[in-house]
Amino acid sequence: MGKTRTTPNEAAQSFGVGHLTRHLFVCLGPDCVDADEGKATWDYVKRRTKELNLTGPQGPLFRTKCGCLRICTGGPIAVVYPEGTWYRNVTPKNAERILQEHIIGGRVVEDLCFARNPLT
Repeated sequence: MGKTRTTPNEAAQSFGVGHLTRHLFVCLGPDCVDADEGKATWDYVKRRTKELNLTGPQGPLFRTKCGCLRICTGGPIAVVYPEGTWYRNVTPKNAERILQEHIIGGRVVEDLCFARNPLT
């Protein structure tokens, strides 16, 4: 059997939609990075955001894995909204920095940031 079916409203509430402050997208490759490396970064982000209580109904962060962010070099690539901060080389080690410094601390990780496009 598959996942338990809920309404879109119930699903949104279970993820904290309505009080989220940031959304992290992580590209899994395979064009910007080997797919196994992209998956390793995603697995790390998923585990750490749960450990840090950043996700879920009370957390401030929504995270999404995607197949392509169209920056097909220097990956894994990630982007954090609403700041529109684009990051390169998002290995598990660098993902930890992004979580600690940007998501929790509110400071852009300048040496990994390659572009900005804030949603204002």
